Parts: sequence; C-alpha cells; structure tokens
Amino acid sequence: MGLNARLQAHELYRFYHAGEDETLALRGVSLSLLPGETVAIVGPSGSGKSTLINCLAGLDEPDGGWVEVMGQRMTRRPEAMRSRLRAQHIGILLQSGNLFEHLTIDDNLALAQFLAGTQRTPRANAALAAVGVASRARAMPAQLSGGELARAGLALATVNQPAILVADEPTGEVDSASEAVVLELFRERARNGGANLVVTHSDAVAAMADRVLRLVDGRLQDG
Repeated sequence: MGLNARLQAHELYRFYHAGEDETLALRGVSLSLLPGETVAIVGPSGSGKSTLINCLAGLDEPDGGWVEVMGQRMTRRPEAMRSRLRAQHIGILLQSGNLFEHLTIDDNLALAQFLAGTQRTPRANAALAAVGVASRARAMPAQLSGGELARAGLALATVNQPAILVADEPTGEVDSASEAVVLELFRERARNGGANLVVTHSDAVAAMADRVLRLVDGRLQDG
C-alpha cells in the first residue's frame, strides 16, 4: 500500500448471521486510494460492494482487518472519533441519499459545514453551482427531480472539500446530462489532488477511473 495513501484497507472481513446461517460479505479485502486517483469498484449485486463502502467510511465495523483514513486508524475507534474523521476527511454519497428531508438543500450543506467544524462559507454556493443546482438552494429535497437530487447530494458530499470522496452508484438514476456533470466533478477533484472511490455499474464512470477493481463474492480483484 502507498505510504501517501488517503485511505487504506487491510484484509477486511465482514460476516452476518441469520439463525444458523453465516454469510461472508467481505473476504480479506485490501485496497489503497492515492491522492488524485479515481478508483471504480464494479461487481454483481450482492457481491459486498455496499458493505465495503460502509466499512471504508466507518459507518460499519469489519469483523477482521482495519481501515486508515489520512494515516489515522478508523476501525474499532469510538463512534465520536469515527464521526470526526468522516466529517473532516470523507465525503459520502450513498444510494439511500445523504440529505435530511426536513431541511432545505442550503441548510443541509450548512449543517455539513458545522459538523466539520467550519463556519458557513460561500463554499456551499460554489458546491451547488459546480453541479448545476445553485438555483434550487432553498428547495426541500422532495421538491427536486431525481437528477437534481443526485447532484445536490454530491454537492453535500463535497462541500467541505474532503480529501476522500466515497460514492455508491452516484449516476445510478440520473440522465446523461447529470451524469456528465457528476463525471466532471470527479475529474476536477482528481486534478486538485482529491481521491475518489466509486461503486458503479456505469461504463462511463468505469472508463474515467484510473483503476477498476471487481468485487465478486466478497473478494476483490483487478477489473
């Protein structure tokens, strides 16, 4: 693994129990994510991609192995520490969305800045403008179209200019115009030294990535 890696995962294992049955979702997954790099993870449904994303972002704890973010151990640390590391260094966009439904888009971004320990700044406007939804800042999430919602979620994930962006199917339900906006944001982040980890079924996203890794039955392999 690279010494300058923004994110490192070492031999991650995760299993679930349902009665007497045990499901191994991750089977010794290791990866590193470098500055300026975009890595795409592909694989069939049920292969462990969402479980991997959750473990990498500290939203779930692996049963074995560990994750480091910016050289700091994320795994098996108190939730308060994991939350602080996420707020400071990781932007997260999950399939379930990352916007609070009872807040406007602008207030969602202001909350993200507060949680990261920063003051409300013009960065929020810039983040919304970068994905083409600045005019929808005062709207509630329920008032946005699917494409607008995906782009607003991406603005939220990037408002604090995180060193690491972790995105689960960011273009899964958007039109081609919105997909082009999302892809350009990834490219811009990489040009500025940001690291992107994207779970995707999109050929366009995979083609943009510096590396494509395939997750099959909880095991990672070169794409």
